[in-house]
Amino acid sequence: MSEVVLETRKLVKRFGGITATNNVSMTITRGARHALIGPNGAGKTTLINQLTGVLPPTEGRVLLRGQDITDLAPHKRVGLGLVRTFQINQLFGSLTPLQSLALAVASRRNAAHRWWQPMGRDAEIAAECEQLLAQFRLTEHADRPTRELPYGKRRLLEIGLAVAQQPSVLLLDEPAAGVPGSERQDILDTVAALPADVSVVLIEHDMDLVFSFAKRMTVLVNGTVLTEGTPEQIAADPQVKAVYLGDSMAGIRDNPHAMAQYEAKHG
Repeated sequence: MSEVVLETRKLVKRFGGITATNNVSMTITRGARHALIGPNGAGKTTLINQLTGVLPPTEGRVLLRGQDITDLAPHKRVGLGLVRTFQINQLFGSLTPLQSLALAVASRRNAAHRWWQPMGRDAEIAAECEQLLAQFRLTEHADRPTRELPYGKRRLLEIGLAVAQQPSVLLLDEPAAGVPGSERQDILDTVAALPADVSVVLIEHDMDLVFSFAKRMTVLVNGTVLTEGTPEQIAADPQVKAVYLGDSMAGIRDNPHAMAQYEAKHG
């Protein structure tokens, strides 16, 4: 049986009279490629905020590798290997990708006081940053201020900064949001190439990305888990088609490239 690395048990989040998540129970296994989908307002980001400690649940528990982390602060969850990206990138515009990655790597190594020194001063940090720059297709942009980067490169940098924390569970909150079509393939390829032992949970409206990535999917509607299964099961589920997936799959069918990717993976 696959090792469960992240688990929610009957998570509930209420805002006054509004129930944003309602008894959400979900398990993520080691190395998972798991997509969380649903219409706008389904409660996806609220759920992620509960997983990461940004929002305390009204009821329920969150466990990371069997440890109850429900009451832990967000930074302590990062230290335990639970890392996220955001819908809107959280980057320092004046820093370069190299400087940003150096700060992230140095912080993880408890050497943040040396992050600003010339990279050659710390060969291990320098080597790791060079590897991350190559992995996230940023080598040619290493010394440009982040605010000058194309938007797709900024999204790649944010994923790179998350991976620099060496997470065991990585939560990607709409990594393709706002990325022009000409830059989206880099996002797809980079997400697909994330380390195999890292469990990845993807929130995304782009069904091209979802179906090219996910091996398992959870559908959230009105804060409640509607169903969960393989991409094939989700695509064929009449309930899912009725409330959400029909229009999205129509978009895939109308896109020859997306349909080819979907058929290549799912047959």
